[in-house]
Amino acid sequence: MNIETLSLAPAAPSRKRRTGAIALAMLVLGAAAGGYALTRQDAAPAKLDAAAKPEKAPVFELSRRDVAVVEARPLALTLPLSGSLTPLAQATVKSKVSGVVLATTVQEGMDVAAGQVIARMDDLEARAHVAQQQAMLADASARLALAKKNQANSAALLKQNYIAQNAYDTTSNAVDLAQAAVDAARAQLELARIALADTVIRAPLSGVVSKRHVQAGEKLSPDSPVFSIVDLKQLTLDAQVPASDIPRVKVGQEVRFRVDGFGARDFTGKVVRINPSTEAGSRAMLVYIGVDNPDGALRAGMFAKGQVTTEKSAARPLLPLTAVRKENDKDVVYRIENGKVVAQPVKLGLRNQDEGLVEAIEGVDAGAVVLALPLDGVKPGSAVKLPPTAPLKG
Repeated sequence: MNIETLSLAPAAPSRKRRTGAIALAMLVLGAAAGGYALTRQDAAPAKLDAAAKPEKAPVFELSRRDVAVVEARPLALTLPLSGSLTPLAQATVKSKVSGVVLATTVQEGMDVAAGQVIARMDDLEARAHVAQQQAMLADASARLALAKKNQANSAALLKQNYIAQNAYDTTSNAVDLAQAAVDAARAQLELARIALADTVIRAPLSGVVSKRHVQAGEKLSPDSPVFSIVDLKQLTLDAQVPASDIPRVKVGQEVRFRVDGFGARDFTGKVVRINPSTEAGSRAMLVYIGVDNPDGALRAGMFAKGQVTTEKSAARPLLPLTAVRKENDKDVVYRIENGKVVAQPVKLGLRNQDEGLVEAIEGVDAGAVVLALPLDGVKPGSAVKLPPTAPLKG
């Protein structure tokens, strides 16, 4: 049996193809490994650069209410007060004589000048009394003339020793009595003339008529009220101040006040007197404030509210009280300089709690920009950005 050996030649190409495929796969894996290694090498420096770069400090943007520009001006301490306005000069014109009112020439609300006629009374009786006193003066004058003539005759007779000294003394005494009668008659005549003048009633001061008490045709007796007149050029504000605050009030201090109906208009006055005793019940003391009223805008009885300046300083830089803080038992403010916050120690002076301001005697000057109030996260060294315009405080 012949056995034929089969040829293996056709199998060679198949082995070569497998070997090529394996080589190609190895090349692809090598390329991928090389790319991964390159990626790792590039990523490592990037991470180092990110770790080495520091974070940028934040910049705080401030609003207008966060900052204040220091302003230099006087600072005053005030004490609130209130009270009613009363005329410094006022008068109730009364009749000095009895009689019937013939006419009144003014009414309520009218201006009058000192000496102006405001009423007239029937003067017939007063004129008759004047005539009577004139006659009595004439009679007394005639008696005086006769007494003097008798005295002269007696003197001549006494010189020639025709009469005794007692007779001469009697005539001289008659002259003295006649002279006294003349003087009395002259005084009575003057009183009658004054009574006649009093039938014309005149204003005792310049001012405004506040009340008319009589009408034409009414009969008046002496001391009857006729008109009330007030002078509004000078008023007094009677204000009550607690006794505990009186030591702060001094004569001459300035007072500013407002009155309902005049809007934001401010009126001024000065302390002129202080009552030495307290008011019953309130235990307050009355302070009298002189008020000039040249235009007559203020009226008697109006209620006023204001304040008296008890202390006033020279012009110094002023800080908001909210801008001052304590650090290490020292007063400091946060000043803004070149976009940075700087802690600035200050020496403080007069404080005004009502205005919320305090004097800076040392540490800052007018025009400096400071933080007006505490802000979270803003501290010395912080970078800040100011608003377009910084507001003035105070």
